[in-house]
Amino acid sequence: MNARFSGLVKIPKQPAARLLSHANAALDTELVAPASASVEVVLEELEQKGALIDMLHLLSVALPARERVWWACLAARDTLLPGAKVPPPLAAAEAWVFKPSEENRAVAHHAIQHAAMRDETKHCAMAVQFHDGTLGPGELAQHAAPPGGAEVSAFAMNIVAIAKSGKTLEEAASILIERALDIARGGSGRVEPQETSQGA
Repeated sequence: MNARFSGLVKIPKQPAARLLSHANAALDTELVAPASASVEVVLEELEQKGALIDMLHLLSVALPARERVWWACLAARDTLLPGAKVPPPLAAAEAWVFKPSEENRAVAHHAIQHAAMRDETKHCAMAVQFHDGTLGPGELAQHAAPPGGAEVSAFAMNIVAIAKSGKTLEEAASILIERALDIARGGSGRVEPQETSQGA
């Protein structure tokens, strides 16, 4: 096993295929690894094949709810101009990470409803809203969310960050992957670009 994918203590000990299926997600890369392969094994194969976007997709599915939202929030921060005010959806998502209460989930839901059309940090708040597989706080919790709604929201936020990064796909994606791996090890995800020099 590649050391890059060791110690991912936050990742469920379930086959990657099962996690993807549960989130109604599929990878574009054809895998050699069997259906029973762990997330770590699949990540290693994807790295060998240079499938950076699929690595991000799998990580968005594999990370637990709070860790997934935090990862999305870090990506959202990347898209803000220096000194810019933190948009309400991002602020609400960050507040939920530090205190994952229903009250903060309701704030995130409210922030989505009142966000500007071009505010792409809504993806972070949507990852909060759908985090438990339901549509949201209060009465919305009685209804199922779209399968994989939280996962695809976090994935989308990272894709937006790549597009706005001004870096090559390889540079930008490698940073985001390293963040997710650090979070999966129990870290803060605050990795610096130079730490990704040995990445994919």
